[in-house]
Amino acid sequence: MNVICIVADSLRKDHVGCYGTTAASAWFTARGGAPVQTPNLDRLAAEGTLFERAYPESLPTVPVRRALHTGRRAFPFRDWRPVKWDIVYLPGWQPIPHDQDTVAERLARAGYRTAFVTDTLPYFAPGLNFTRGFHQWHFVRGQQQDRYHSLSRAAAFGGPDADPLARFVTGPRHRERLRHTLTQYLANVSGRRAEEDWFAPRVYRQAMRWLEENHEVGREGRLFLLIDHFDPHEPWDPPRHYVELYDPGYRPGRDGADVIHPMYGVADWLSEAELRHLRANYAGEVAMVDHWLGRLLDKIDVLGLRDNTLVVFISDHGHLLGEHGLVGKLGHALYPELIDIPLLIRHPNGKPGRRVHEPVYNLDIVPTMLAAAGVPGTTWGDAVDGRDLTPLLTGADGWRSRQYLTSAYGTFAWIQTGDYVLNAGVDGAQPRLIVLHDDPGHERNLAGERPDLVRELFALLRDDAGGDLPAYERPMTYADGSRPT
Repeated sequence: MNVICIVADSLRKDHVGCYGTTAASAWFTARGGAPVQTPNLDRLAAEGTLFERAYPESLPTVPVRRALHTGRRAFPFRDWRPVKWDIVYLPGWQPIPHDQDTVAERLARAGYRTAFVTDTLPYFAPGLNFTRGFHQWHFVRGQQQDRYHSLSRAAAFGGPDADPLARFVTGPRHRERLRHTLTQYLANVSGRRAEEDWFAPRVYRQAMRWLEENHEVGREGRLFLLIDHFDPHEPWDPPRHYVELYDPGYRPGRDGADVIHPMYGVADWLSEAELRHLRANYAGEVAMVDHWLGRLLDKIDVLGLRDNTLVVFISDHGHLLGEHGLVGKLGHALYPELIDIPLLIRHPNGKPGRRVHEPVYNLDIVPTMLAAAGVPGTTWGDAVDGRDLTPLLTGADGWRSRQYLTSAYGTFAWIQTGDYVLNAGVDGAQPRLIVLHDDPGHERNLAGERPDLVRELFALLRDDAGGDLPAYERPMTYADGSRPT
């Protein structure tokens, strides 16, 4: 059958309606906004299977993509080799090893026509070649600090002699931290006019165009399409009608800054009104993504591909939006808002409306996609680290439960087993222990009260990593030497 895999960046599970957006919806409605709604993601869940406990085997962006392209673990980052002129220097942030096959390579060898459409910025860095195995690939340029247009074009946002950043920063510290990124981004988006010019719509439109051009092959069940869109990753600046759903009446300049890109860390640089608007910008971008996903699902139906196409939708990780007093993606703060991810799969032979409580990894989608394609001669245990999810989609026998899951972000690691979650440095420092049945919101750190349990869980982490976790000292920096914000 055909395989279409859609990857979103930084989409939080609690902003997807079918997961029950109680907390997010209550937050907005209490402040005059609309409940968070994602009708097309909800539709995909109703027609397929929703995974309630899906997690990335490592994070952030590039380690996740290594797993999703290969089904092999990036954890615990033993082989990190920084790439020159990249935009991030972080353990695990590197190309796919040459001795690892990609999904696209496997499917191309099996006679599939393969394509890759993306605007996810890290793919564009020199040396990060993730296009192996694709007959066609299309890069939509301009996201975040993509070195795309001349910086002089940013002036279009300020007018003659005006400051183009003034609308988007809360003060001198925010300006200094984001000066280069925001200036480059504003230059990149200076020419857009209609919603179709925004990034997620451009990615989905290109993907739909490819399906139209290749749907005759699709009728034979021989297409593989990977769609990877950066939204709702920051900058969060969807068309205003999406933002108005969640923060009606806010006027940048009068009420505060139009915060489209945060500083990572403690959220003390935001006023209450600015935090509300930041969240509305994010929620608006989620709504835009959902709308264009719906356009793609409609196109699959119109082209007659629904009955022989596996559709996978997954996010790489979430994003903290003021919860726990923090904003951003932080290795020491692997809270549910960051590490719980949405995973929805519509299988032609699956049972609609299934909800699966089994804990699964993101990389499990790789053997699932290969199984749907009927790729011969693949031994999952030898070829990939993931497990085929098909039994959980169809209700058949054959699924092997995991006793625990592990993950890592930079120099911090995470483990969840049964009722316990541990987030700690790779050397065991700064442990945060949570007992889930007493504390589903992860508010109380019990590491000091249960050092025995901390040691037990950290020992499991080490075992899963095959020994001590590597402790790299090089800080995460951008290519120009600046630190992330």
